Amino acid sequence: MTLYYSIVFALLVFEMALFLLLIVPLPFTWRRKLFQFLATNPLVAKAQYALKITFIFVAILFVDAVQRMYKVMTEGETAKDRRGVQDVRTETNYAARKFYSQRNMYLTGFTLFLSLILSRTYSLILDLINTQEELVALKKGAKPISPSVEQKYKNEIEILKKQANQQQQEYNRLSDELNKAQGNVSTKKD
Repeated sequence: MTLYYSIVFALLVFEMALFLLLIVPLPFTWRRKLFQFLATNPLVAKAQYALKITFIFVAILFVDAVQRMYKVMTEGETAKDRRGVQDVRTETNYAARKFYSQRNMYLTGFTLFLSLILSRTYSLILDLINTQEELVALKKGAKPISPSVEQKYKNEIEILKKQANQQQQEYNRLSDELNKAQGNVSTKKD
C-alpha cells in the first residue's frame, strides 16, 4: 500500500476510534465536560481544520480510485472481448490491479462516509447536551402551582361538572319527550 493510502487507513482507524468514543455511554456531566473541552480547546480547533483539508485530499484520492477502478474494469471487458491467448501472469496481473483499485476505492469511500457520520453524530450529541441542560434549568426554575391558581382550576372543574350534569339532564328530558311523541314509552321506572 502506498504512503498516502496508508495515511488514509490510519485516518479511518482514527475515525472509528473517535466514533466509538462519541457513542460510548457516559454520565451527563462527563459528556458535557468532554464536549465543552472539544468546543473550546484551540488545539482541537486546529486539528479539525487540518482534518478538513485532509478530507479534501481524501476526496481527490476517492475520485482517482474510482477512475482507476473504471479503467481496470474496461480493460478487463476488452480483454474478454478479444479472447486471444491469455497468459496466467496476465490474468494474475489483472486480478491484482482490480483488487488494488477496488480496495483503494472502498478505503477512501468509507473514510469519507465515516467523516459524514462523525459530523452528524457530533451535532446530534451537542443538541442532546443542550436539550438536557435546558431541561435541568427548567426543572430548577419551575415553581410549584400557587394556591390561587390551584383554586381557580378547582373552580373551573366544578363548573364543568355542573354543566355536564345539566346537559345530561336536558338530554334525558328531550329523549323522554321524543319517546312519548313516537309512542315508545317505557313502563320501567327509574
